[in-house]
Amino acid sequence: MKSYKDIDSFSEWRPEERDIFSIRVLKGIILDGVRKANSGHSGGPLSSIDFAYILFTEFLNFDPSDPDWFSRDRFVLSAGHESMLLYTLLFMVGWLSMNDLKQFRQLHSQTPGHPEVHIPGVEATTGPLGQGVGMGIGMAAGGILYKNICEKKSGVDSSFLFHNTYILCSDGDLQESVSLGASSLAGHWKLSNVTMFYDANDAQISGKTDRADSTDYGTIFEGFGWHVQLIDGHNHEEIRDAIQKAQVIEKPSLIIGKTRIAHETATMEGDYETHGMPLPYKEIDATKEKFGLPQETFYLPNEVCSHFHRRFPKLAEMRTVWDKSLNSAMKKSAFNQFWNMTVRNKFPKLLYPEFESDSHIATRKAFGLTLDIFATQLPHLIGGSADLEPSNYTSNFAATYGDFSKSNPSGRNLAFGVREFSMGTICNGLSLHKGLIPFGGTFLVFSDYSRPAIRLSAIQDLQVIYEFTHDSFYLGEDGPTHQPVEHIMSLRTIPNLNVYRPADAKETAVSLECILQDTSKPSAILLSRQGLPQLDCEIDTIKDGVRKGGYIVKDCIGKPDIIIIATGSEVSLGIEVNSHMSDFNCRVVSMPCWERYFQLDEYERDKIIPRDSGIRISIEAGATLGWERLTGENGLNIGIDHFGASAPQKDLAAEFGFVPEKIESRIKDHIQKLKKK
Repeated sequence: MKSYKDIDSFSEWRPEERDIFSIRVLKGIILDGVRKANSGHSGGPLSSIDFAYILFTEFLNFDPSDPDWFSRDRFVLSAGHESMLLYTLLFMVGWLSMNDLKQFRQLHSQTPGHPEVHIPGVEATTGPLGQGVGMGIGMAAGGILYKNICEKKSGVDSSFLFHNTYILCSDGDLQESVSLGASSLAGHWKLSNVTMFYDANDAQISGKTDRADSTDYGTIFEGFGWHVQLIDGHNHEEIRDAIQKAQVIEKPSLIIGKTRIAHETATMEGDYETHGMPLPYKEIDATKEKFGLPQETFYLPNEVCSHFHRRFPKLAEMRTVWDKSLNSAMKKSAFNQFWNMTVRNKFPKLLYPEFESDSHIATRKAFGLTLDIFATQLPHLIGGSADLEPSNYTSNFAATYGDFSKSNPSGRNLAFGVREFSMGTICNGLSLHKGLIPFGGTFLVFSDYSRPAIRLSAIQDLQVIYEFTHDSFYLGEDGPTHQPVEHIMSLRTIPNLNVYRPADAKETAVSLECILQDTSKPSAILLSRQGLPQLDCEIDTIKDGVRKGGYIVKDCIGKPDIIIIATGSEVSLGIEVNSHMSDFNCRVVSMPCWERYFQLDEYERDKIIPRDSGIRISIEAGATLGWERLTGENGLNIGIDHFGASAPQKDLAAEFGFVPEKIESRIKDHIQKLKKK
């Protein structure tokens, strides 16, 4: 066996010997990094590294000088707990430093406990198992969509934009059902540009996987329409052969690599306890001796670096050729315009739909009408519904642009089926790909199914649009299972997520424009099932108001005695209540987006909701918890803090007190109570 003592003759070793020794050097660095942090995962990186090393050194196309190169192959570590494996590879590429590896899991380091997308070379923030699979599939779909939409709009051959996506997943990833929903779609869409390596080491944190799982994933994925290969995940020739086959098969590919956790360690190979722990010092020392490594920590000879970099000149040449192709394409005005809009975010001034001023329009319908108009101006606006197209009002979008498929690779509608969580992860992947603006639609009550994906949208600063219709008990007869109560406020608790609840059709259109212009943040737009009257406000007033997050829609002369603050369908209700309360100076405020409102300085907020005058009343058809932020100690919060019921919407409004007479009575009773204090 070759060892560090023979390193001077490294260039004379057989290629396989150089690979084996290089991998062992990287294994030593991984073990040292986890041990130094006294925290992390040791076993998984050692079972996955053979595949990852072969992929990075022989197959993955990237530009070592530019981790953000548009046409790079994407590598998603869905098994995010194996982060030290990825960081070590990124260090070898040159995107991280040795000091970064030594700061693993430390405050403000470039090597946090799970991969985060702001780190050079990290394609997605992973760790919540299963979601990386969906994001990788979204990236693969994004690669096909972007290339083909670009060709269709510009008339320019865009084959130079093609790239592959590789995913590394674990047993735990596939046990999370979100990965199976996304994989089912990948098979349905025949995404031949995605290859997933399943590190089947049969171990997880609580023991062997057979305690909880006896699934034949090969059969499952074949049923999904994937090409499946079963290999020895430590055999380099089998790995190479499997990747080569995956690159030519016209299906998504799953490579099931049978591996051993903590592979090649001195005494702990196959021990599930290595999954989530640093190895003992003695075990690391004994393993290094077995590997032919010195006992020093973070050992890395120059010869191994050079061997890892052997393909870099070819990669640099590939990038040079690509730049020439891009420069040539940019000379064509249609391509230039498309590229600048989609990649460089040069946003056009949007034309709006027209709404009849005396009409009652459900905001979900207004969203659909606005989507149709905006989509003609934004060719990179793509998305779909979780089998609720008629309800979400995305049917016309689907009919206009067609479903994305193998036979229609520029189809901008994504028929997600009843897969809300998978839809969210795929939308995240589409956004991570860059150049596309994805949206996904479902009922608000099913935002619970999407929530972990929404959270990762927010963590990653992704422009993803979550369209949630049927936003309150007003949906009526479907009953409490479908009537959201806590969901509006629950979404507002997610940091870095803008939540819009527009009051009418014009607010809906402006909200969607704001969402489209905000390229570094996800947004949720909550829409009514029932028709709503149009606000008696000019469009410029509404534009300014929505951008501020809150604005006055009905005012009084002098200081207000009462300030009614409402969102969505309750704004028109608040205006109606106001007309019944002539004994008071009453102001009505529409609050379409809390997050934007709270970004205003105190002076701007005070002009809308003054602190020194008026009793504040909130009206929203949802949970009242949280409204005290706006209404204060003496305010009144009118909402619904219990589950709904099955009945026509008018009956429910009367039952739950959402009619002018009952709200007026509650406000006056509240004022009398305050006077008695």
